[in-house]
Amino acid sequence: PSFKNYQGFPSNLCVSINQTVVHGIPNNISFQEGDLVGLDIGMKYKGLYTDTAVTVSVGKINKEVEKLLKVTKKSLDIGISKVSLNNYIGDIGKAIEEYVKPFGYGIVRDFCGHGVGREIHEEPAILHYNTGQLGEKMFPGLVIAIEPMIIMGGDHRVVVGKDNWSVNSKDNSLTAHFEHTIAVTKSGHVVITK
Repeated sequence: PSFKNYQGFPSNLCVSINQTVVHGIPNNISFQEGDLVGLDIGMKYKGLYTDTAVTVSVGKINKEVEKLLKVTKKSLDIGISKVSLNNYIGDIGKAIEEYVKPFGYGIVRDFCGHGVGREIHEEPAILHYNTGQLGEKMFPGLVIAIEPMIIMGGDHRVVVGKDNWSVNSKDNSLTAHFEHTIAVTKSGHVVITK
């Protein structure tokens, strides 16, 4: 595990519940029926890093919350589909926003995907919304983590919690987060954390 003690983070993984988008610290509070639980896991193996996340539901959830999960997961797949030698980093965020925006959800802007490999977080930053900039052209050997963080209420703003780690939706609405580590290859890409 690569998160433990990273910049002082106290746990091996991030467990983010409901309104917590990312960086939730695991605790002894029991999960409740209908909770959304984000699990974000960083690993180091033979000197190289990966980063992956998934959001799952506890028990039954209503159709609106199911839709949030499906849209967020599909937005990750859409972002991954833009990873190729012919594309630019900005193509990822543009495609994600084009897909997510019609649903009225907020796309977190204060936190983003990133390069990953020799370190937990590397350049380039992978934004999940359209900046209007192309950014860097992708090249073979580039390894990135794409991780759309979506807020159900439509506001993209977040606030840091009292524990100085958990990042929560400012409008206190439910959130979802999915992530994969992807390597650019000569023929397209490989999803390393699939």
